[in-house]
Amino acid sequence: MLSNKQPVATIAVRDLDTARRFYEDKIGLTPAREEEGPALTFRCGAFSLLVYKSDYAGTNKATSVTWMVGDEIGDIVRQLGSKGVAFEQYDMPDVVRDGDVHVFGAIKSAWFKDPDGNIHALVNG
Repeated sequence: MLSNKQPVATIAVRDLDTARRFYEDKIGLTPAREEEGPALTFRCGAFSLLVYKSDYAGTNKATSVTWMVGDEIGDIVRQLGSKGVAFEQYDMPDVVRDGDVHVFGAIKSAWFKDPDGNIHALVNG
């Protein structure tokens, strides 16, 4: 039924103006279209990210969006860091950190939060 349908990542935020500045200026997204009402849609490759206003923003303590960035992970982490994006540091067994990148054997990951505390992951997969 849904196996050939495209999902849309969805992020709840408290303030759309603050979210727009973060998603556009800090992580480089461009709105897919100008919308009226309590939501913004950003085009991300072949997919979309829907950002909407909610009183429940930032209540998820797990990863909200995972970005598959391939071998560019180190460069992307540096670029985001230069724009003021702060990366999370997690202590996990058998993980080596290379700066802000966590290395799990062949898998590399880095995490950051948006202004509402929504967690984003960058993965080299």
